[in-house]
Amino acid sequence: MVFENFAAAQGYFLWGTFAIALVLGVVANKTNFCTMGAVSDWVNIGDTGRMRAWLFAIAVAVLGVVGLEYSGLVDAGQAFPPYRAGQLVWSENLLGGLLFGIGMTLASGCGNKTLIRIGGGNLKSVMVLLVIAVIAYFMVNPFPNSDKTLFTLLFYDWLRPLAIDLKTSQDLGTLVAGTANALTARLVIGAALGVLLLVVVFKSADFRSRFDNILGGLVVGLAVVGAWYLTSNANINLDGEEYSLRSYAQQWDFLADSAEGKPADTRPLSPQSFTFINPMGQTLGYAAEGLKPAYLTFGVMSLFGVVVGSFLWALFSRSFRFEWFASFRDFLNHFVGAVLMGFGGVLAMGCTIGQGITGISTLAVGSFIALGGIVLGSALTMKVQYYRMVYEGEASLLGALVTALVDFRLLPKGLRQLEAV
Repeated sequence: MVFENFAAAQGYFLWGTFAIALVLGVVANKTNFCTMGAVSDWVNIGDTGRMRAWLFAIAVAVLGVVGLEYSGLVDAGQAFPPYRAGQLVWSENLLGGLLFGIGMTLASGCGNKTLIRIGGGNLKSVMVLLVIAVIAYFMVNPFPNSDKTLFTLLFYDWLRPLAIDLKTSQDLGTLVAGTANALTARLVIGAALGVLLLVVVFKSADFRSRFDNILGGLVVGLAVVGAWYLTSNANINLDGEEYSLRSYAQQWDFLADSAEGKPADTRPLSPQSFTFINPMGQTLGYAAEGLKPAYLTFGVMSLFGVVVGSFLWALFSRSFRFEWFASFRDFLNHFVGAVLMGFGGVLAMGCTIGQGITGISTLAVGSFIALGGIVLGSALTMKVQYYRMVYEGEASLLGALVTALVDFRLLPKGLRQLEAV
């Protein structure tokens, strides 16, 4: 879409985001699309229905993005956050993924599920949102009267030196075929991956019989693709020359007549799709700045859209109800989980949606590492919780963890501490 001025293009960018997020919120609530629940069903009862819905969403997103990018309709290479950055921060992706996976299990859901629960009246999730927002905000923004962030204070010195400088984009297409042939390679690799996932997903007769799982995976995947398309195609025509939103904002002083309407940061005007941890921090910043339009971003609008969509479905289905902590232990689990999600989501550069679907759709290596960390962290936490529950507190945390690692064949059987249950 080409507009005559920045305000019109930005309005399309923001309200289009809200509309897609609203649909995402409605459908995620209606179908109980939940990535933490997907891992839980798989680990605890062997049910792969929601896991297949997640994989279906990934397949749709990958096929959509590589197809649109090949057609010149999506620019994932200029994304915010920079999934394909030449510096592979694998240790941050992995550690962040593990922390996020543990955190979302303790807090009863990932970032997207937290927003869905808020829309349904869950007050526990409001606390989770606030804790994540504070941590996410200060992970990327300096403390008052300081140049230090939580990231620079706690993680930079020992994690960033482990990064690998690839000298080129980290997407699979570029790494396999080089920069010159990356576009075609991404199309081939993405198509192969997408088709493989579709085969894995739909070979299950049980999955094919569950309409909600199919609907949830399809709509979430399409929402990710739709946001990529929307944010890659909000352009401004000025005197016959076309500018993207970000390029126009970067040259604001030369192109605009006044400072009115100038965004506070140009990065959130880049092509992007759904992720929910950093946007929680952005929303806190938007509120702290007095709701000034200059701080209204894709992330803020996506957060509002999902909550409103979930709320509308909760009203329609008469499922809206207030929920509070059942005990102090319940509060503590959610609080610790929120802290870990805040740190982990920013370190990993995304959540189960942000890296697990949006990031994977770019075929970035770091996204695959982060997704692996998230699933492993969540699965191990569930196993540890299960062993400690079955053994009624007699099992040590270390013993339960070692046994869980043996169950997942990550340690030899001889190290098993507890009998399998």
